[in-house]
Amino acid sequence: MPLLRTSLLRSEPEGVLKTLDEFFALAHAMEQEAAHRYDDLAEAMRRQGKDDLADVFTRLASAEREHVDSITQWSQSRSGRNPDPALVRWEGPKTLDPEAAAEVKTTRLMTPYRALALAVRNEERAFAFWSYLAAYSDDPDIKNASETMAKEELGHVAALRKERRRAYHHEHARRSGDAPQATPQQIDARRLELRLVAQLADLEQRLSGPAAVRTRAIRQETIEMADAAADFGSFPVAAERRGLLEIAELLVDGYLDGADRSTDADRVEVLQRLAERAISRLAWLRSLTAD
Repeated sequence: MPLLRTSLLRSEPEGVLKTLDEFFALAHAMEQEAAHRYDDLAEAMRRQGKDDLADVFTRLASAEREHVDSITQWSQSRSGRNPDPALVRWEGPKTLDPEAAAEVKTTRLMTPYRALALAVRNEERAFAFWSYLAAYSDDPDIKNASETMAKEELGHVAALRKERRRAYHHEHARRSGDAPQATPQQIDARRLELRLVAQLADLEQRLSGPAAVRTRAIRQETIEMADAAADFGSFPVAAERRGLLEIAELLVDGYLDGADRSTDADRVEVLQRLAERAISRLAWLRSLTAD
């Protein structure tokens, strides 16, 4: 099983990059495609009178254009040239597949939270793509550049997740009003991490080749994260009964939320490191498992 033949990438990239000029051309094209797609969705939402959704997609398009400019500057600093579109030999992963784009434009259930969830998934897909290219490149410059892009995408994931979480809380508060909510029995992040360790062991048994090796590495890292996560977070006991990806996502949001809320600098630093590792883990797990 290839390392990243997944629900995120849907298929492997059609090759490896040969030169840094090809790298910059492809990265530039991918960010431009994302900006154009979000602009298109913003316009569609505006025509439908969904101004809150239009604003979300407008912000996303603006962020992608900043990424385009950043890649242009990076290319100029390394090679003295702007990215050349003629060097793009194959397409990277699309921002949204046709079905998702159609859903955004037609469903009445689309909300800012769901729109941001789609954007999070796009950044996770980009992380998986650049991680694949870094893993399979023989050129050290391209490997390092691809790893840099992968790290950038993880930063975008973290920022979008914060926006998505705020949108969720806003929508949830609007639906529930001031009705009191029962507080279920809680567990900490360590216990949830250890549950993830057990599920990763089961997953590893069902895989082979590079996918099994990667899962084993994720499981070992999760053991380390469990030790670091003692007394952090607060999750309902029922979370232990959820699936692998659900638990991994809960932990990402738990660490990000904890870092946002804490006023202790040392605690914030630990939670931010855990969040970064948890985001990377979630993207890899989505790469290794079918939805």
